[in-house]
Amino acid sequence: MSKNKELEQKELDPRILKIADKIKAIRIQKGYSSHESFAWDNNLNRVQYWRIEKGSNITLKTLFSVLDIHKINLSDFFKDIDIE
Repeated sequence: MSKNKELEQKELDPRILKIADKIKAIRIQKGYSSHESFAWDNNLNRVQYWRIEKGSNITLKTLFSVLDIHKINLSDFFKDIDIE
């Protein structure tokens, strides 16, 4: 990993990383081992979706779109994420 990537990763808000990890876990639970195949099957931009799973800051609209694909409402998504 390059030094710039390492610095970016260290600067990410841990709450955003928890959300990203949960999105990735849900994808894997749905049987998608690859972010690319999930993105293709759901008409999402592959690179954008990869960034979401890596902790890129996303809009609420983007989060809602991903949750809609998984048929998960916002309260269920956040119920077991400790974001303190």
